[in-house]
Amino acid sequence: MTDLKSSISKKRLSIGSWIQLPDVFSAEIMAKAGFDWLAIDMEHGLIDLNYVYKLIQVINLSGGVPLVRLNENDPSTIRRVMDAGAGGVIVPMINCEEDARKALDAVNYPPTGKRSFGLGRAHQYGKKFESYIRKANRSSILVVQIEHINALDNLDSILNLKGIDACIIGPYDLSGSMGIPGKFNDKRFNAVLDKIIKAVKDSDKLLGIHIVNPDERDLKRRIAQGFKFIAYGMDTIFLQKAVSCVPMTKRYR
Repeated sequence: MTDLKSSISKKRLSIGSWIQLPDVFSAEIMAKAGFDWLAIDMEHGLIDLNYVYKLIQVINLSGGVPLVRLNENDPSTIRRVMDAGAGGVIVPMINCEEDARKALDAVNYPPTGKRSFGLGRAHQYGKKFESYIRKANRSSILVVQIEHINALDNLDSILNLKGIDACIIGPYDLSGSMGIPGKFNDKRFNAVLDKIIKAVKDSDKLLGIHIVNPDERDLKRRIAQGFKFIAYGMDTIFLQKAVSCVPMTKRYR
């Protein structure tokens, strides 16, 4: 996790992926596939908090870096997943400076933030409590999602906050908040997208995006655009693409 944080601070490219299946075996396969990080999706996947703990554990033990995409900006959930050993969180619907500060406070211990102290898996249930506490604020990763038109007016104040590592654009929710869901070729959407991209690139945060359908040409295009925190595909999509190549028995009857 420290290596990922260091890489982010140096504005290096990192490529992760997304997990929606509540299954430790598929998570283990993903963790050993070579991604820089894996995001456990609590917002749109089938994963509840109890299973988040199991996935964090298997990703950790497989040598991966688990991040948790929350279902909402909830300090209690942030505290619990961080105590369980998550390397950081991805927080949806950050629309103003207050939203971003709320997430920052939940991720960081005092005096930087308001995260409460307690024993947990992150520091071997107290065995390495002191060493974990010393480095936690320096190594924890906070990624905010910019995915609503309301965030546009507050973008500079969000990006000026210290402690945010990256901003991921949520294109579907962003277009939906504009009343044009999924219309990614619409001039209005692309004008807003360009403003967000420019603002993030001009800041000290990494510019992020999720390439839901894995496509190497799209990946190269996004890298060329300046995106450096990229989620590439997800477990369900990789599985779906793999099985779609399998000839169905009924075709040969």
